[in-house]
Amino acid sequence: MLLVLGVVIAFVGVLLYLAGDRLPLGRLPGDFSWKRKGVSIYFPLATSILISIVLTILANLFFRKR
Repeated sequence: MLLVLGVVIAFVGVLLYLAGDRLPLGRLPGDFSWKRKGVSIYFPLATSILISIVLTILANLFFRKR
C-alpha cells in the first residue's frame, strides 16, 4: 500500500510540474514571499490550507466507515 501511495504522489507531482503556469497553486493571494539581500523566503500558506482541505474531503469520501 505504501508503494502504491508513493507512486500516486510521484505521479501527481509530475502532473503539477507539467501543468506549471496553468494552475495557480503556489501563487495564491495568501502565499507569502520575501526577498532581502540575496535571501528569499517563500511560505505557501494559502496553498497549504487549500491542499489540506481537498485531501481531508477526499480522505473522508474514500475511507469513511459505513
